[in-house]
Amino acid sequence: MSSTSRRAVILGGTGAIGGATAQRLVERGWSVDVTGRTPDGMPDELAELGVRFHAVDRSDTRALSRLVGAGSDLLVDLVAYTGSHVVDALPFYRDSGSIVVASSRAVYVDEGGRHINGDEPPRFPVPILETNSTLAPAAPGTNPYSREGYAPCKVAMERMALDSGLPVTVIRPSKVHGRWARNARTRAIIERMLAGDDRIELTRRGESVDHLTAAVNAAALIEAVADAPGARILNIADPDPLTAIEIVEAIAAAIGWEGRIVGLDVGAPGGEHPWSAVHPIVLDTTAATKLGYRPIAPGRALLATEASWVANTHRR
Repeated sequence: MSSTSRRAVILGGTGAIGGATAQRLVERGWSVDVTGRTPDGMPDELAELGVRFHAVDRSDTRALSRLVGAGSDLLVDLVAYTGSHVVDALPFYRDSGSIVVASSRAVYVDEGGRHINGDEPPRFPVPILETNSTLAPAAPGTNPYSREGYAPCKVAMERMALDSGLPVTVIRPSKVHGRWARNARTRAIIERMLAGDDRIELTRRGESVDHLTAAVNAAALIEAVADAPGARILNIADPDPLTAIEIVEAIAAAIGWEGRIVGLDVGAPGGEHPWSAVHPIVLDTTAATKLGYRPIAPGRALLATEASWVANTHRR
């Protein structure tokens, strides 16, 4: 089917995944509308491509219903955090041919009931399948923006979406990176590199594996889902699980830093970084591949996108 007349609406479409998806679709002839809280958050590059921005809060379901209007071929909801968010959105979900909602790898629990946001590090199977157990869904009224409430609220959101009977694909990304990332995990290390630090220390010898998801790879999966609507859960992560040292090496190469990366012995003080999982965390993406998804590139290469963007914004 030609994409020249197809329409996508992306709720929360100005961050990393939303922006990458909007760019990918509009460059393929889609008509794309995105929402955000304020126009200040809309990337100029997306506006120049013809992506239309709408300042609409996620809670304003009447405005969102008007935006979706007579329907969309693809609705991407990146700002659904609770079951009630889905309930409120069902009227305009029903007007969409294919629906994607974003969850998180944080929903998973290991055999001992441990999870990523808990006090004791989980020990997951490698890799983690979509059928792996999850936390129990949150009770109504739980704060989805707290450390304790985030993942259970996402579970409640997933279940409400999948129980709706609509063609909703739940995607579970893992530590997203890319342009327009709201809280880029690479920023602190890049700022140290740009400030002249010639030595970056990494705890656990830098050998921890904490799987990443490039925003453009998530966008490629979302496009595949648009052509194959259905009710399902799909992990989405880069094809190459990286160690912390490999991540920092990729950052260094992207911005031309020539200092030394040092892996500290286990238990040594210092060296904290955002990719310090005690036990490997790797998502299985076989189901996404069977659907037709193909990654744009390995994560090691795509880390340059965020690193260069962060460095450029830091220098301004």
